[in-house]
Amino acid sequence: MTQELLESPLQSLHEQSGAKFAEFGGWKMPLSYSEGTIAEHHECRSGCAIFDVSHLGSVRVKGPEALSAIQRTFSNDLQRITPGKAQYSHLLNSNGGVLDDVIIWWISGDKFEIMPNASNTKRVIAALKKSSNTVEIHETTYERAVIALQGPKSVEILEKLTPGVSNLKFMTGGNFNLDGENLYITRSGYTGEDGFEISISNKKVEKLINFLILNEVKPIGLGARDTLRLEAGLCLYGHDLNEKINPVEANLKWAIAKKRKEDGGFNGWNKIKSLL
Repeated sequence: MTQELLESPLQSLHEQSGAKFAEFGGWKMPLSYSEGTIAEHHECRSGCAIFDVSHLGSVRVKGPEALSAIQRTFSNDLQRITPGKAQYSHLLNSNGGVLDDVIIWWISGDKFEIMPNASNTKRVIAALKKSSNTVEIHETTYERAVIALQGPKSVEILEKLTPGVSNLKFMTGGNFNLDGENLYITRSGYTGEDGFEISISNKKVEKLINFLILNEVKPIGLGARDTLRLEAGLCLYGHDLNEKINPVEANLKWAIAKKRKEDGGFNGWNKIKSLL
């Protein structure tokens, strides 16, 4: 472990909870706690668990050309969804290999939030800038924490804190309030369970965590997040996807927009269309 590694806003809480740490994309993040990965895996499947995923990137994209710039950058088709919803997509190289897999949130109008994997945020920003020199791009990774609340009891528990969150459908999101602080909550996650991902300012995140712990929700490490997503059959960049593995080989053809334009409109389409 080196001092150069970035740390989550919840670093001190993780240390107090006895976390074992590992590097995730240049960040020092909790791998597991005292009960170990297997117990944490079962906790999420049977109840509710807190994952700190603040190491994931956040890129805000705004402006009249934001939609078209994103369409030219990623493989999926945002015209399939509407504001308030999200879409899984890929950034590809010229050979169709995956440079990153991301979630794109269409917040409203010409405002979008993109969540890259931790090590690929700069790569995604560079690709967006290449697609448009007029769109407004702002990285917000260091301005917020992101908490994934996952498990069959997650909706019951979070509804106590932010009434109305139970009305969210899968892959939709909205703004909620915590003591005058705006938080953006989405019904999403990467465990195969029902759950939410909560984007909240660094100054309010400990209040959120304390509430969840008081409601007997346990913090769980990213080791269990990996076993959970594997059990659910969910691919991840750097493991099941990389620059030499394309979406077709990974059985993710549904993340490719076949009907956009003859050339696909995004990098790597010439290679991908020969595989479809």
